[in-house]
Parts: sequence; C-alpha cells; structure tokens
Amino acid sequence: MRMGDGHRIRGSVVPCDLSLILLVALIALHLTSHSIIQVGASIHEYQTQRFTRRSNSFFFHGGSEGLYASRVSPLALRDNSSSEDKPLNGKSFIRFESITFQRTKESTQKQNEMQQRTGLVEAIIIEVKDRAKIGGSYLNSHAICCTPDLAEDGSCKVGEVIIRQDLDKLNGPQRIQTFFEGKNEEAKMDPRTIEINNTGMYYLYFMFCDPVLDGTLVSGRTVWRNPDGYLPGKMAPLMTFFGYMSLAYLVLGLFWFLHFVRYWKDIIKLHYHITAVIGLGMCEMALWYFEYANFNSTGSRPMGITVWAVTFSAIKKTFSRLLLLVVSMGYGVVRPTLGSTTTKVLLLGVTYFVASEALELVEHLGNINDFSGKTRLFLVLPVAVLDACFILWIFSSLSKILEKLQIRRSMAKLELYRKFTNSLAVSVLLSVAWIGYELYFNATDPLSELWRRAWIIPAFWTLLAFILLGVICILWAPSHNPTRYAYTEEMGEESEEEGISLTGGGVMAAVELATKIERKERKALIAADHHVFGLGEDVEEDKRE
Repeated sequence: MRMGDGHRIRGSVVPCDLSLILLVALIALHLTSHSIIQVGASIHEYQTQRFTRRSNSFFFHGGSEGLYASRVSPLALRDNSSSEDKPLNGKSFIRFESITFQRTKESTQKQNEMQQRTGLVEAIIIEVKDRAKIGGSYLNSHAICCTPDLAEDGSCKVGEVIIRQDLDKLNGPQRIQTFFEGKNEEAKMDPRTIEINNTGMYYLYFMFCDPVLDGTLVSGRTVWRNPDGYLPGKMAPLMTFFGYMSLAYLVLGLFWFLHFVRYWKDIIKLHYHITAVIGLGMCEMALWYFEYANFNSTGSRPMGITVWAVTFSAIKKTFSRLLLLVVSMGYGVVRPTLGSTTTKVLLLGVTYFVASEALELVEHLGNINDFSGKTRLFLVLPVAVLDACFILWIFSSLSKILEKLQIRRSMAKLELYRKFTNSLAVSVLLSVAWIGYELYFNATDPLSELWRRAWIIPAFWTLLAFILLGVICILWAPSHNPTRYAYTEEMGEESEEEGISLTGGGVMAAVELATKIERKERKALIAADHHVFGLGEDVEEDKRE
C-alpha cells in the first residue's frame, strides 16, 4: 500500500516458510494414524500382563478413576450384559468382562491333584480413602496376605488378601474371588458389575497370595462408567469447558471478521496470521468437545478425532507462540522481514511442534492411568525448555524494540508495544504462579484424591492462551489507519505516525493540514509537562519548514 512519494507502508507476511510447519504436522498426523492400533479410555484392556510382587503378595493394577455415586436406586440394576447400556443410565459402575487368568505349567504341576480348587486370584475394588483397610497394618503387621499366625485369632483367612471391614459401614473395600479348577492352566472370572454408590477415587487391583502362582498373566477388560457417561470424573467438566471455549472463539472470530471486512482495504499481512490462529483455536476447541462427547457416550476415545484434536492443538500452540515471537520482534511494525532470523524462528517452531505433538499423543492416546511419571517427565521437559526459550526470546526482542522506538520517537507504536509488553509480563507472572500451584497440587495429591478439581489445571492454560490472543486482536485490530502499527519505509527523515495520501494537486492542502496538526500536537505536548521527545520532534519539524 503506497502512501505518497515519501514513504510506503509494508505489511509483508511472516515468512511463508511457516507453511512448512503445517506440512510437517500433516505428515506426522498421517504417520501417527497408521502407527496407533487402538485407543483405550474408560474401557481398560489387559493383554496378558504380569503381576508384580509387593510384600508377601502379587498384584496387578487394573485401573483407577474418579467415579460419582449412582443417582438411581440399586434395585434398578437388572441387566448386567455389556451390550445394553440404556438401563444403566444414571448408574455408576465397574464391569468385569472376559477376565482370564493364565498360570504357568510349572505352577500347575505343583498343585495337589486331590484339590478341586487349587489357586485363588482376587479382584479388589477400593476407594482411595479406605486404602489403610488393605493389609495387616491394623494387626501390627506389614503383610498384605494373611499368614497362619495372623489367622489364629480369626482376623483373616490364610491365602487371602487382608481386608478390614467396618461393621457400621457396608460400602467398604470389595473382593471378587476366582479359583483355578484342578490342574487347569486357565481360570475365567465370572462377568460381574459392581455398582458404585459413593462418590470417590476408586482403584482396582488383581491380587494373589500363593507364591506357586508366580508368573500368572491377566487378560480381558473392565468398563468404568459414571452416571452421565463414560468420561472419568476428573475429565467430565472439561467437556463443558471446551463447549464454552468453542463459543468464546466463535465470538472472537465474529468480532475479528467484522473488523476484517469493514477495513479490508487497509488489511496488512499480519492480520492473516492472527486470523489463522483464531481459526485453529476454533477447530481445536470444537474437536476436543466432540472428542470428549464421543468418549462420554462410547467409553473409548475415537482414534481419528483424537489424533486430529491433538494435532490441531499442537499446531495452534506452535503458531500462537510464533505469532507472539514475530510480533515481539517488530515484524510488520518496525522491520519489514525477519531476515536471517527466519531460519532460527522456523527451527524453533518445528522443534516445539514435534515435542508438543509427542506429549499430547502420549497423554491422550491410551488408558487414563497408563501415563507413568518417568514417561511424562521425559516428554514434559523438552516442552518446558522450549517454552522457556520462547519467553526469553520474546522479552529480549521486546526490550530491543522498545529501545528502538524510543530512539525513533515513534510514540504511537511505543505505546502499543508497552501495552503488549505489560500484557505479556502479567501472563508470565500468572503462568509462573500457576506452575507453582500445579506442582503443589500434584505433590500433595499423589493418589488423585482431589480429582474433582484436577480439570482446572489444563483449563487454565487454554483460557490464558485465549486471553493473550484476545489482547493481540484488540491491539492489532484492523482499522482505517494501519500506520499506527504497520511498518513504514521513509525517504530520509523519520515520518509522522499518521500518513496522508499525497497526490498531484493535493500537495499544498496536505502540507497545510499537516501544519495544523503539528501545531495542535505541539500545544498538547507542552500542556503535558513538556515531554522531551515531543519538543525534540517539534524542533526538527521547524527546521524542515
């Protein structure tokens, strides 16, 4: 867009090489969709997995989730079949399906041929607040399985897991026993549905006490359901949150679109990138909402929607950070291009996308409780380090830009970047405070007892990203006067912040108008305590006249 013979406004695009990030994202999406075979969720599947030894017992962790109490009478549970879920609406339960235990041939040979039942495996369902009721702690013993000494007073039965039952509380830990018949190498657990009538975080363990059964494998699956669907309790509020965030992005997109259309003649290329981030945010929130809705209705995370949602999330995070970075570097405002820095910006963006995509995939593809601490740390650290790189680079660039604008006496742009810097500084302080809270939350809640508040941890980051995007949309909103934030290239001296189209016979009129504006600005600046930059600018303009 040309502004007379003296200077030109440039709104050149952030280097088009950024499209490489999208290309890499699509390739990763294609490869990932072929490499992931199955996605689990509230349906926990066990594929011939081994037991782990602890104290004098052997156990396998079958899952843990926050469950709300059933809303209807227990008498309404009449059908335990896995194919009919409609009668179970309003129910909260854990259902065992096709659970099979397979022992080794060596353990079978050690069994007594005269015994009809030779091996016992127990399924233990326990609410986390009742964890002290498992084991012999109340009998002053570290044993988990009952021993002959502990069984002398009738407190437990030899060969069983010790469970302390309160006579005044019926809803305590529950056990389901399965025996191996004779010398059979395989034992099948009867299909069973355990209704949950108390709200809490529940853990499921498969356990046995007989050392002869060492090497036994478990396979099958369990289905966990809340009254309103299969979403775990700590994730259920996120579906509503993503629904509201979809509406928020829609409103922001409508606001941006109206300004975009109204001032389309004065649009600069930076506006297109802001539009792309808004569009990615809308798609991301909508995909997450539908992914959670499908998860809630079926119990399994749909691989296609989940992969798309994860990838859109990674792309949007990458583009958002790159947008903050290039704006902080003065792209389109102080400098027309990024020059030799382009390669470094792209490299940082691609690296962040890969790290973020890997973290999101591992977090969302698989069972809810399958994400081990070591794996999480291995994937979280690169993302945290890259975020720190973005923050340092952004504020370093902002410092240089503010100094450059002060030297040039570009007061309108200086004010714009001061507001932007203050907004970023506030967001960083909030982020640091929230990270501290998140570390405290996780450190003080290792067993997820505060599961009903866990959803606010990821929700905060989504909300903060939206607020930052809103700030950028307000500061860089399309208008009839793009020179207040667009890059200007001058011939000679520094030009004024407001541009006037100079053509042919309008030169004298434009000069007179500029003189009047300068006089008004001079009076305003004198009244404002004789701002040093304003006085210096007036002296320079008087010399030119």
